[in-house]
Amino acid sequence: MEKKIYQVGIEDVIKEVNSSKEGLTGSEAKTRLEKNGYNQLKEAPKKTSFALFLETFKDAMVIVLLIVAIIQMAMGSYIESLVIFAVLLMNSVVSVIQTKKAEGSLDALKSLSAPDAKVIREGKEMSIPAKEVVVGDVVILEAGDYVPADGRLLDAGSLKVDEGMLTGESVPAEKTLDVISEVVPIGDRSNMVFSGTIVTYGRGLFLVTAIGNDTEIGEVATLLESTVDQKTPLQRGLDSFSKKLSLAILVLSLVILGVQVARIMINGGSGDMTADLLNAFMFAVAVAVAAIPEALQSIVTIVLSIGTKQMASQNAIIRKLPAVETLGSTSVVCTDKTGTLTQNKMTIVDFYLPIEQSKEELSDVSKWSHSFKKLMEISLLANDATINEDNQKLGDPTEIAFLDYSDTLNHSYREVRQNHPRLQELPFDSDRKLMSTLHLIDGEHLLLTKGGPDVLLGRSSKILLDNEVVPLTEDILAKIQEQNEAFSNRALRVLAFAYKPLENRELALEDEDDLIFVGLMAMIDPPRDTVTQAVTDAKSAGIKTVMITGDHKTTAVAIAREIGIFETDDLALTGTELDALTEDELMERLERISVYARVSPENKIRIVKAWQAKGHVSAMTGDGVNDAPALKQADIGIAMGTGTDVAKDAAAMILTDDNFASIISAVKVGRNVFDNIKKAIAYLFAGNLGAIIAILFALVMDWANPFTALQLLFINLVNDSLPAIALGMEKAEPTIMKRSPRNPNAGIFTGKTLTSVTYRGIIIAVAVIFAQWLGMRESAELGVAMAFSTLIWSRTLQTFPARSNSETAIKAGFFSNKTVLVSVAVCSVLYGVTLIPGIRQVFSLPASFSLNDIAMSIGLAIVATLLMEVTKLVLGAVQKNK
Repeated sequence: MEKKIYQVGIEDVIKEVNSSKEGLTGSEAKTRLEKNGYNQLKEAPKKTSFALFLETFKDAMVIVLLIVAIIQMAMGSYIESLVIFAVLLMNSVVSVIQTKKAEGSLDALKSLSAPDAKVIREGKEMSIPAKEVVVGDVVILEAGDYVPADGRLLDAGSLKVDEGMLTGESVPAEKTLDVISEVVPIGDRSNMVFSGTIVTYGRGLFLVTAIGNDTEIGEVATLLESTVDQKTPLQRGLDSFSKKLSLAILVLSLVILGVQVARIMINGGSGDMTADLLNAFMFAVAVAVAAIPEALQSIVTIVLSIGTKQMASQNAIIRKLPAVETLGSTSVVCTDKTGTLTQNKMTIVDFYLPIEQSKEELSDVSKWSHSFKKLMEISLLANDATINEDNQKLGDPTEIAFLDYSDTLNHSYREVRQNHPRLQELPFDSDRKLMSTLHLIDGEHLLLTKGGPDVLLGRSSKILLDNEVVPLTEDILAKIQEQNEAFSNRALRVLAFAYKPLENRELALEDEDDLIFVGLMAMIDPPRDTVTQAVTDAKSAGIKTVMITGDHKTTAVAIAREIGIFETDDLALTGTELDALTEDELMERLERISVYARVSPENKIRIVKAWQAKGHVSAMTGDGVNDAPALKQADIGIAMGTGTDVAKDAAAMILTDDNFASIISAVKVGRNVFDNIKKAIAYLFAGNLGAIIAILFALVMDWANPFTALQLLFINLVNDSLPAIALGMEKAEPTIMKRSPRNPNAGIFTGKTLTSVTYRGIIIAVAVIFAQWLGMRESAELGVAMAFSTLIWSRTLQTFPARSNSETAIKAGFFSNKTVLVSVAVCSVLYGVTLIPGIRQVFSLPASFSLNDIAMSIGLAIVATLLMEVTKLVLGAVQKNK
């Protein structure tokens, strides 16, 4: 069909799927099942754990390390090789476990399917497994049923369906049989039902038009499979840096090997050069070991884990570790409205009576006017909602709002119902848009009616003015309509209330005429208490908040304006309007669009991709199935704790309190985590740079290699790890939320960080070179011992200046990060272990290496550290004087 299913008549739909109102025959259903398969979601084959394990070894730096480890093992250096293998294996296992945990989205989608379905086949009602439903089946729906497939309604008796998982709306959708002429989003397809949604009221009959992956929820599953997880800015930065570093190390090692081989060939003559060539090769390998921070990935993981604990204390649970850092780079938060910015419950916020009623007196029932008392009476009695003994609220959210409002006024709805039990009723009907009940009140039988203002006013001929009933004149009617319009302009949902005396007899629809109008009550799903301040805090941190919702545009804009998202000159688009825009038009207007309403899952992904195309790091919040693909596409997906399992599995972070404000708190932690990771990486590479410079200097000067491979591994894996982790626990700087988000394309070593790493590396190298020169005056072995000791102490004490690029450790608070002090103390003890007789030989420390030599090494390291800190003071003073 050229037109959509909801745009054509029922008879045409029946003809298109080759069925009838009596349903399919058993044989036809069996044939279709064999041809089209089961009514369940299909998924692409998943990678095995082994395949995922092998993928972790594609990283350039990992490949270089593997080559180095294999070569060392071939040369007999088993300890060094085993240490490298152990580190790489640990990182790979952790990566596979995290990937496997993230594969639950489709499983959660499958769990939403109904286990059984009531169908009509050959004119008879029967129950079958929902997976055996086929296109053309006629399915019966009743309150509480899961909808097993997508389809066109054949009958709808006051049918309401909760479609929030697909549309994001908090109010169940009312269903009709009317043909819809225009192309509309899912939330407005009132003559259709969709797989996985829940019937909350009434009954219906529908013709199945789509099953499995062809349903709306199936399209979500397809989007989830086709959406690629985004690498975080840190991951992209580390990947790029690893490739460049690996290439540089390879070139450097080959150059060093070439120089040494050439020197051996020139000086070696015709003698046996095997030992010299082997030493030259191991020298080149040692350079690779010195340059690569073997524990880098582990340290980054640990620092991220520290961040996850901090976030957990602020109601943010991290499912994927890299998400911690991504939050710190976030520049756009695309947030759902219902349940995220709002409380996800309808709340009475205003009312209208033709007579004056002081709102300050509402908490005192004795001061209620007769009109307000009657208004409350009707809202509680013409109402099917209830609250059970476990305080569970059951029923339509709109009707529950009246019970909640009564509670806030210290007025017991149960007492009202006990005193005036329901005698008869005319249930709500989507055609009438009215509900009426009959009660005995003050000795008089009264018909109580609620419904849409336009409908109910059209059926009213009188109006209650406190204790007096008077004709509903044109002037009074105009005032009521004016107030109703004012409520609508505030995006409030409005219901009207009326009554009339009636005999206790069988009710008929005609009884809902000639009513006495009482008043209006207005409600909305209100913003959370903390959300306005959170939006303000986001702005000051350079983060734009964009509302993306399945709700109506008017409601969305009203909420967005109230909480500060929608400002002057901002734009709001519906999903249909968004579809009409070309990519160029969208990119041109993107930064002005603050609200998107009535959107589809495809719309959400398009919005997120547009922001990413502009170079922004995007966060996406949501709680429904319809949010899942966008949650996965975004740089960081944030699901609500009360949301669907599908959304949680697709997200990188879950908010346990569903509070938008918690996102901003998490951003602060994320920014601090990235700052601390940069400090840790800078600390590692400054030390490695110092070692490389010392090695190159020794090569040029034709000195002995200043370090053994085991010494370098000991420093990189043990001595460096603890200080780097301690740097990951630094507190956030006071101005951390006053600066703009960092550029996600900027490298890790930029600006002050690169300058600091280079400067500290040179200072460490000078100290090590001087130490080796001092030792070499006695022997080459003592020179190596002096170089090793000076390097290990310089790198350990470098922890203090590494805490900040601009402030000294004293100014930053010497004792504010006690883990730094502990790490330095532990490293000192570990160094002491290398001096124990028996062990010192393993680390190539000769017996001639005395306490005076150790003191000299420590003294050189202290001088290097003080020089780093003094330089900060000088540069700070120079900048102040400019």
